[in-house]
Amino acid sequence: MEYGLIGLVILVLDIIALVSILGAGKPVTWKLLWALVVLLLPVIGMILYFVIGKST
Repeated sequence: MEYGLIGLVILVLDIIALVSILGAGKPVTWKLLWALVVLLLPVIGMILYFVIGKST
């Protein structure tokens, strides 16, 4: 049961990251690259985006 909850939290945080990426006023290539990173590496990609990507 715990793994389902953890997976749900990760899914929600990934969706929040994707909405943030798509709403950013950045070039399309920047959005596409970050979206791919978050989708292909859900946990690491989300952490990287919130630490690195949001500040650039």
